[in-house]
Amino acid sequence: ETEKIPVMRGQWFIDGTWQPLEEEESNLIEQEHLKRFKGQQLQESFDMEISKPVDGKEAIHSLKLSRNHVDWHSVDEVYLYSDATTSKIARTVTQKLGFSKASSSGTRLHRGYVEEATLEDKPPQTSHIVFVVHGIGQKMDQGRIIKNTAMMRDTARKVEEKYFSNLATHVEFLPVEWRSKLTLDGDTVDSITPDKVRGLRDMLNSSAMDIMYYTSPLYRDELVKGLQQELNRLYSLFCSRNPEFEEKGGKVSIVSHSLGCVITYDIMTGWNPVRLYEQLLQKEEEELEERWMSYEEQRLLEELYVTKQRLREIEERLHGLKASTISKPPVLKFKVENFFCMGSPLAVFLALRGIRPGTSGSQDHILPRTICNRLLNIFHPTDPVAYRLEPLILKHYSNISPVQIHWYNTANPLPYEHMKPSFLNPTKEATSAPDPESASAAPSPTTSPVMVRRHYGESITNIGKASILGAASIGKGLGGMLFSRFGRSSTATPQTLETGKDGPEGDEKKATTVGTPPLPHSSSGFLEPTVELEHRIDFELREGLVESRYWSAVTSHTAYWSSLDIALFLLTFMYKQDQEETDKSNLDTI
Repeated sequence: ETEKIPVMRGQWFIDGTWQPLEEEESNLIEQEHLKRFKGQQLQESFDMEISKPVDGKEAIHSLKLSRNHVDWHSVDEVYLYSDATTSKIARTVTQKLGFSKASSSGTRLHRGYVEEATLEDKPPQTSHIVFVVHGIGQKMDQGRIIKNTAMMRDTARKVEEKYFSNLATHVEFLPVEWRSKLTLDGDTVDSITPDKVRGLRDMLNSSAMDIMYYTSPLYRDELVKGLQQELNRLYSLFCSRNPEFEEKGGKVSIVSHSLGCVITYDIMTGWNPVRLYEQLLQKEEEELEERWMSYEEQRLLEELYVTKQRLREIEERLHGLKASTISKPPVLKFKVENFFCMGSPLAVFLALRGIRPGTSGSQDHILPRTICNRLLNIFHPTDPVAYRLEPLILKHYSNISPVQIHWYNTANPLPYEHMKPSFLNPTKEATSAPDPESASAAPSPTTSPVMVRRHYGESITNIGKASILGAASIGKGLGGMLFSRFGRSSTATPQTLETGKDGPEGDEKKATTVGTPPLPHSSSGFLEPTVELEHRIDFELREGLVESRYWSAVTSHTAYWSSLDIALFLLTFMYKQDQEETDKSNLDTI
């Protein structure tokens, strides 16, 4: 839709300025040159300087063009002359004065550019490709993912030049535009949209409607297949143009944004609503077995079980026959190395599907490592669409702050794998004025020796009040306060912690029995290693110093593409893995 810019292959260039000739003339000269001189020996070195004038040398070959003509004095001495009347007169006069035709009015041409190509003159080998998947709103602004990916690619190039210039490999970002090819309901939704505030309604139809399509049993499969087919198509196309990529063990990562995270996750795991429906039916059957029923109900229920069992056996045999005749291709043609979610609502979808925290600190609880080696959830603290994933694996991680993504220009940052989990203050926002006593006695979050952070948008009032209450209930200083904090549920109301009729002992009992059990902790405010995740998953961008949180809530969901911090974060993980494997192979060789 923008202005089209032609891309031409330059073959013949004007001496001095090194501007290419027009493509049509250049092609005619090239054809004539090959017809006349193909097979003849050229000079070994490329001569950049203008050779001596070809005085006295007759042209051995000539070509007439529409407004010009070309003379060949040798295989590498070619001159272009204008056939305009003024040029002919000037040429005649200068030749009568003793000047040669070439030196007086000819323009020397060169076959090939001033800089000769070398074997090393090629782009670095692509060792890692990153598919960038868009979320909602692509219908409203077609081609937006291509622009966003271009921004991410340009930002990554700057980071590569600064931090990874010594590496011979290269990471390539490829946009995946899956929405525009889908038909879905056609124009049915548009036809039922009222005309008032039409602009706003059209915007919602083109953006938020994608979420409703995805939750619809009728259109969900079309969205999934659309993205799946586009990922496979792009991968096959890339491998056909880069045949060495698979041979040399090239890796593939996916960066998904918003709803794209959910669709990509469902493609990788093969999740389907039918599976959830079967689980619900099984639960209903278990509940039926537990309640009392008459003899007739029992007999009918047994018949139903036998029939269902027989049906399952027939289905399994049928699937077995199909599998033996048709080998089912994999859902994706490649293994996903890293799955980066940006501004992702995936955690909400998983929670509504019944995923609950487990006891293992493994990513396998929500995404098996056999499917994807590493899951990373990136979000801005004020992004209203983004949710955390770690508390779905281990519940107490709701009280642990996400890992802070380093600033792009941080000098000697601590590696992410060496950053210890730190406590996150789960107090809700308060609107009342602070007590003078609590304000003076409460430790400030900025001056506290323990790493305690507030929830986003939380007031200092609640921190002071809750700190005093926690310290009073345990009576063992700041460490005791944190202990009591973790002893209660994150959903506990402020009244739960207030001093009641039972006295301090009663409060202590309440604080340690309500909600999750107390966590192992150390005096430094960091978690003990026994309750850590195998790998951290939630990574949070740092807020700007003068950033308005309310304005950020509007802009943050689309602010990931041009972030230097995110570009450095992505490349750090991808290059680190490549470097580790290279080091390992070198050690094996030794």
